[in-house]
Amino acid sequence: MEPTIEDRAEQAYVGITEVATLAEWGRVNALVPEVLEWLTGHGATPVGPPIYRYYAGEPGGEIEVEVGWPVSGDVPASERVTAGTLPAGRYAVLVHHGHPDSIGQSFAALEAWSQRTGENWAFADGRWSCRYESYRTDPAVEPDPARWETEICYKLAE
Repeated sequence: MEPTIEDRAEQAYVGITEVATLAEWGRVNALVPEVLEWLTGHGATPVGPPIYRYYAGEPGGEIEVEVGWPVSGDVPASERVTAGTLPAGRYAVLVHHGHPDSIGQSFAALEAWSQRTGENWAFADGRWSCRYESYRTDPAVEPDPARWETEICYKLAE
């Protein structure tokens, strides 16, 4: 399991930020349809699959995550739904195959790759500059979690 290195352009998105433990993750997952409903209610259409952008945290503790959808152009924000951008830059990209509950194996592979290659993750003020997952499989189309694909992207230090 080796990542590829990709140069990515800036990508606008809208999302809701939440802090939760893995035991509370159902609350985080519930944000996907909430943000989509808000987005379509404002006449906008996502330009890709939902994303989970991580800012800080550890699997055993609280995790700060923003759940959203990529958009093209400007979309107005609200108190709850904010507009943001995934910054342009070099990313280590790995596609996880299977149920999201087993994604820790892919995180471990990325960490091992980083140690082996000396590539470091980008940080800003002690937080991840940009670390996100893009859920490429729609469970309504493919109900078997063993066949799901999740793209994991970690921004690399310059």
